[in-house]
Amino acid sequence: MNIFTRNRVATAVALATSAVLLTACGGGASGDPDDQLSLVGFAVPKAGNNAAQAAYAQTDAGKGTTWRESYGASGDQSRAVEGGLKADYVHFSLAPDVTRLVDAGLVSKDWNAGDNKGIVTDSVVVLVVRKGNPKNIQGWDDLAKPGVGVVTPNPGSSGSARWNILAAWQHVIAGGGSDDDAQAFLTQVFANVKALPGSGRDATTAFQGGTGDVLISYENEAILARQSGEEIDYIVPDDTLKIENPAAVTTKASPKAKAFLDFVLTKEGQEVYASKGFRPLESVEGVEVGEIKGANDPADPFPEPGKLFTIDGDFGGWEAANTKFFDENNGIITKIIAESGKS
Repeated sequence: MNIFTRNRVATAVALATSAVLLTACGGGASGDPDDQLSLVGFAVPKAGNNAAQAAYAQTDAGKGTTWRESYGASGDQSRAVEGGLKADYVHFSLAPDVTRLVDAGLVSKDWNAGDNKGIVTDSVVVLVVRKGNPKNIQGWDDLAKPGVGVVTPNPGSSGSARWNILAAWQHVIAGGGSDDDAQAFLTQVFANVKALPGSGRDATTAFQGGTGDVLISYENEAILARQSGEEIDYIVPDDTLKIENPAAVTTKASPKAKAFLDFVLTKEGQEVYASKGFRPLESVEGVEVGEIKGANDPADPFPEPGKLFTIDGDFGGWEAANTKFFDENNGIITKIIAESGKS
């Protein structure tokens, strides 16, 4: 069973266990069914979403809103909604996990028509290391060195993994390397991989538990871990990939779900996410970040990398990237992982 086939099994598991995964949060019980919203998302932004839900509840539009949540790997969660898991609001790692629901008639075709193009949270790919950086990891090239244990989630289920791997690939290309050079580099990196957990959050947990020397992750995951007391360091590489996470309301959602999405895209909403380590959207004006606890420099928490790659600008969009790198039969990364024996 390859890394992509396993997700069809994971979908059935997600549906069978959804009653366990769903947890209520928010204010007290409400008699109005429109006040009870279901959020299905990938694991990484849970802290940001919960903070945004609390702030939304303080507004007139959000008063009395309660939430039921299901979090997991982005691809698995998208497939679960397609298969029948109830959702008013979805927040995924990759745009294709939303467009899957558009194709299924569960999300409107114009979900990404706004100035934000459907994106609600931004971040960048970083390298998380042990406190004091004992392996002296400074950038992408160090991940291929002998004796360096790498942790990154599995691209078969995790959107986080795809961001991570494409950032490493483009580092080689931007440095003048060919596709063959980039493939050779990633083959070396995967030879060093110690764990391929199912989601970005599971990868963070594995690293915190002592696995590996370096975790490829979201910047906000590193900041949140430090806010939570974890003794780790992180490096923002000189060249890295901009992470853009989409959200949408479903076609049968309560109007309050759309009001929540509108709140998330306000100055106040983006400031809430920034407090949990996400970079504010460029499409939202006037966001005041202030000091961010857990950042390398709390007073300057989001430094601009020397080169910031994007999916659209450097990979031709997700459709092209998924076909080239993650096709379940012929994708470059699919083959590298299969040959590594670590799928």
